[in-house]
Amino acid sequence: MHPAYSVIVFTTASGAGYGLLIWLSAGVALGLVPRTPALGFTGLGIALSLVTLGLLSSTLHLGRPERAWRAFSQWRSSWLSREGVAAVATYLPAGALGLGWVFGETMPGQVTTAAWLAIAGSLVTLWCTGKIYSSLTTIRAWNQPLVPPVYIALALGTGGLLACALLPMFGADARWAAAASVVSLVVGWVLKRRYWTAIDSAARTHTAEAATGLGHLGTVRPLDPPHTQPNYVMREMGYQVARRHALKLRKVAVGLLFLMPLALLIWLLAPLPAFAQLTLAIAAVLSGVIGVLVERWLFFAEAEHVVVVYYRGGAA
Repeated sequence: MHPAYSVIVFTTASGAGYGLLIWLSAGVALGLVPRTPALGFTGLGIALSLVTLGLLSSTLHLGRPERAWRAFSQWRSSWLSREGVAAVATYLPAGALGLGWVFGETMPGQVTTAAWLAIAGSLVTLWCTGKIYSSLTTIRAWNQPLVPPVYIALALGTGGLLACALLPMFGADARWAAAASVVSLVVGWVLKRRYWTAIDSAARTHTAEAATGLGHLGTVRPLDPPHTQPNYVMREMGYQVARRHALKLRKVAVGLLFLMPLALLIWLLAPLPAFAQLTLAIAAVLSGVIGVLVERWLFFAEAEHVVVVYYRGGAA
């Protein structure tokens, strides 16, 4: 598949935004972060800005972005529609959390209740986003049960990195966020390795022989290309990344998204001055951002749509 930049921005920005929203909500609900208005305004503002940026960027990949609102009507059968409904619904508890955190509670338990509802809404939205891809049976690399869990783990990991950089700015201890990020990144690393192993070893069942029913006669090859020049389907669905390049990029993603941030976060777990915490956290964020962009690019570039068999034969 052609890695569209708008979708890469969507999956990285919204994932990190929801991850940050989850950790801030958990921190305030459990009493791990101070309820200072400045922290609440800045932290929730960054989280919701990333979520909104990601959701808006996803519409840029549509042929008619102005019709994106119609996706909400298909929630009974479409994971894309369910994602949209869940995303909009999550703004409600997130807004109530922000109002109670910044301006004070208007009713008892407002912050705590809104925080847990925001966590639930964020997790549901992340799950729906992952299911958009894993439900596509025509793309073998995406039609994997590990896709939603990987997406959630990476969202929690990148959101945790942002929390580690944010909390020291307001004099809050970031060690609990560092520990949560370590667990999330380790889980994400394990799941991502299993995902890569699964797509590398999965059988390529979509073949020209199976489609035509002529497999008993031997290998089926197209005599002429379906089109005399490249078209939209070939550009979007027929993108290929060389195997050797993909393996190199996987190593880059592992190093920048998992190994480097984990080393910095483990260092961050030690008692350190706020400035040292902030420096290590910012370095981890920068490494993680580049790493997750590479990982997301590979997620799309390594995916092969079954339609490529029609154009160049072979299997997908």
